[in-house]
Amino acid sequence: MDRIKELANQLKQETIELRRDFHRYPEAAWTEFRTAAIVAERLQELGYEVLCGAQVIDEASMMGVPSAKELAEHAQRAVEQGAKLQWVEKMKGGKTGVVGIMKFKQPGPVVALRFDMDANDAGESQEGTHRPYSEGFGSVNKGVMHACGHDGHTAIGLTIAKILIELKDELKGTVKLIFQPAEEGVRGAKAMVATGVVDDADYLFGMHIGFNTKVLGQVACSTEGFLATTKLDAIFSGVTAHAGAYPETGKNALLAASAANLNLHAISRHSKGVSRINVGYMQAGTGRNVVPANAVIKLETRGNITEINDFMVQEATRIINAAANMYDVNVEILEMGGAPSCLPDLEMGEKVKAVAEQTGLFQEILPVSNLGASEDCTYFMERVQSRGGRAVYMMVGSGLAAGHHNHCFDFDEEALYNAVVLISGLAKDILK
Repeated sequence: MDRIKELANQLKQETIELRRDFHRYPEAAWTEFRTAAIVAERLQELGYEVLCGAQVIDEASMMGVPSAKELAEHAQRAVEQGAKLQWVEKMKGGKTGVVGIMKFKQPGPVVALRFDMDANDAGESQEGTHRPYSEGFGSVNKGVMHACGHDGHTAIGLTIAKILIELKDELKGTVKLIFQPAEEGVRGAKAMVATGVVDDADYLFGMHIGFNTKVLGQVACSTEGFLATTKLDAIFSGVTAHAGAYPETGKNALLAASAANLNLHAISRHSKGVSRINVGYMQAGTGRNVVPANAVIKLETRGNITEINDFMVQEATRIINAAANMYDVNVEILEMGGAPSCLPDLEMGEKVKAVAEQTGLFQEILPVSNLGASEDCTYFMERVQSRGGRAVYMMVGSGLAAGHHNHCFDFDEEALYNAVVLISGLAKDILK
């Protein structure tokens, strides 16, 4: 552990600089061309086998992908902002996942470490009190910012990659460093899991900075309360008509969407546990004297177990189709994201606790924390667990300038060092 702490301390400033670089050039889901290209380049330089693009992203499983035009624009921007073209070209179509693999000399377990890379669709504060802005690493990409700490997660992953190379003569087995796109909207993990990247993993570790651990020196060794979720878009198509002269010839998509909206929130609760539904977006119509032929609603369902979320999706689909039938319009329902629920591995949490105590960095070690939200790391966790492996999701404490997904979000960069030491120590403990 002393050696790991020494290496992490030597790399501390580099880790901070990496985090700030990613923060300055944020990229939203499926457009992480620059971030992923830098990750791939650094892993290759360190001697990892690097897989990316279609090697680790299944196109048929991608959800909520931007248009081809948008992807091309973001790819071009990434190159202009320093990404190497050869990596960007491998990631065409938004396939921005990267996996670095290192097989050590002696056989042993396969340990997978997962880090998410994407930013949020949000504008960043330009107030003088906002540190990224005042210190010159605020977002330069309009309408996008790292408001959830994934810039830190990516920097942590790359620093751990360096440390494990330094320790490679002491390690047995294989390490897989998984850098995932499109966690926001829970879209990216499913497409990576579908390619089999964790099918051989004996252990999988995921982590998040802050969230329910908002004090530097806290750590949650395991996480429960992952809500299964599905994100849906319902696109209604009717017929326009003159609202005064010929209203009976029109087919009103706005009314169909409105009926669906109201009745979706009336879905019965489930006897087996917690359920959620929310329509967060609705747009329809073109003008006051035109029967509206187009409408869109964007909604999400959640359940504390996958079975309940599946029930909510089934009922939501039934209600949306019924509303369309009522107003004689067409409707297309698209799945834009999703994640299953996942049970915590409390035994692995004890392993995390033991290593956290060895670091001497954490003053408050929590056995388990309740997420109460959704995180698509559960796709990786569930896959590993279903094949007999072990998986755990940790939270590393940090002071926060504002809550996650807030335009003033920022975290204490000392948390980067704590996370690097903890996860490197865990990997070494299993691979030693």
